[in-house]
Amino acid sequence: MTQTQTAGSTQAGHSNGHNGLGFGIESGKLVGHLIGGHWVESKGGKRFSTLNPATGETLAELSEGTAEDVNAAVAAARKAFESWRLVPAPKRGEMLYRAGQIMIERKEELARLMTQEMGKVLAEARGDVQEAIDMTFYMAGEGRRLAGEVVPSELPNKWAMTMRDPVGVVGAITPWNFPVAIPSWKLMPALIAGNTVVMKPASDTPLCAIALIRILEEAGIPEGVINIVMGPGSTVGTALLEHPDVPIISFTGSTEAGNLVAVEAAKRLKRVSLEMGGKNAIIVMDDANLDLAVEGILWSAFGTSGQRCTAASRVIVQHGVKKALEDRLAARIEKLRLGNGLDAGTDIGPVINKGQLKRIHGMVQDGQKAGSRLVIGGEIAEEGTLGNGAFYRPTLFADATPDSMVAQEEIFGPVTALVPVNDLAEAIKVNNSTKYGLSSSIYTADVNKAFQAMRDITTGIVYINAGTIGAEIQVPFGGTRGTGNGHREAGQAGLDTFTEWKTIYVDYSGKLQRAQIDIVEDPAP
Repeated sequence: MTQTQTAGSTQAGHSNGHNGLGFGIESGKLVGHLIGGHWVESKGGKRFSTLNPATGETLAELSEGTAEDVNAAVAAARKAFESWRLVPAPKRGEMLYRAGQIMIERKEELARLMTQEMGKVLAEARGDVQEAIDMTFYMAGEGRRLAGEVVPSELPNKWAMTMRDPVGVVGAITPWNFPVAIPSWKLMPALIAGNTVVMKPASDTPLCAIALIRILEEAGIPEGVINIVMGPGSTVGTALLEHPDVPIISFTGSTEAGNLVAVEAAKRLKRVSLEMGGKNAIIVMDDANLDLAVEGILWSAFGTSGQRCTAASRVIVQHGVKKALEDRLAARIEKLRLGNGLDAGTDIGPVINKGQLKRIHGMVQDGQKAGSRLVIGGEIAEEGTLGNGAFYRPTLFADATPDSMVAQEEIFGPVTALVPVNDLAEAIKVNNSTKYGLSSSIYTADVNKAFQAMRDITTGIVYINAGTIGAEIQVPFGGTRGTGNGHREAGQAGLDTFTEWKTIYVDYSGKLQRAQIDIVEDPAP
């Protein structure tokens, strides 16, 4: 099957065989916000639609939030915080365990909704849901840990220890590319730590967020503990940023938007956690297993249609295997099948919307004009039913220079570029020479080269003989430079964003003791 062919039908008849999209959401019907335990329409009365990017069909209408709606949600969350923070953490964990079990039982339903709304192939949508399941169970377990420290005091008969306190109301701003997994990275640690949440999901994938929130409702999360207000960042996001009762913002999105979030949060001394862009690279050395490297590159560059912050949009290849790698990749890319993600034969689904489709194509054209050699792809797919959606052909550039646009700018689509280098030292230098620092990979059979790469690569994630994607929830996720601001999601580090450290001293000496003050003995009589 060539790139001009499609994988099966892309007709609208995929949506569960009836008018329901699952989770109480009816096709074409209005869905409101969750504020203080009640699903309500916006006070402004505006609406927007969410579309299937594979077919162009409208899935549902949603109420567009206003600053007034955010104020109401924050007030509800602030009120609920006073009681939620006092619920014993193991009991909070039990609710999350129930939510995880509901996700298991409804995994297929949630995955199908995601494929319809976001576009990723069904197998990847199931993986997205599984990541949320894993995170939910992991953080539920933290309800019986949330460990602090007990350390020795420098004074006699004195006790010193630390514990975690919740911060308060969390403003969670989430992206469209992982519309269930990434919200779970924010919601589950926030909730287990005793915080309440006001969530603003991406306007391209609100139904997935609503489904996740309804699962948490079903699991017994009390009214007001979690709230959701939908709408554009310019109104809903800004209102969260500016609200005095929201002490923390957890944001995942573009670096440009994240910079604005950081500036506005700093003006108000808010804590802010940023997960932003990436320009990730796979290094392929002359001694690499090329068959394995090709598999890793295809999955990392074109999985989720390249719409991952960890996508491999650069392949830094040593000259000795450059031609062989280019030929193998081109042959495999030629066979990748575009189509609706619900069709079993689809390898690559649509990009998120028509606007993103035009943006990707414009960047590819700019790359060609700047001198990078286009090997395959570089076109919007418009034949047959593909023209109803937002499909871009998987694209490979070759002979890109390290400072070229296609090797420096995040394209966020099914596009990757081969950048030739002479040796490992040059490969590591090129790898580190972008404004981003999320994920990197090296394919080599030489353990010495692998350990040198592990030491010298300056990204938050490093893979050896594997692609750049595939985060596991028990370890920290995040990056350096323009990818983030030092915080991490997932693992134990994920709790740090949503908790304040409290140090407690207990002095049972029965007298005044002064730390760091020299004790002067009374002179002899």
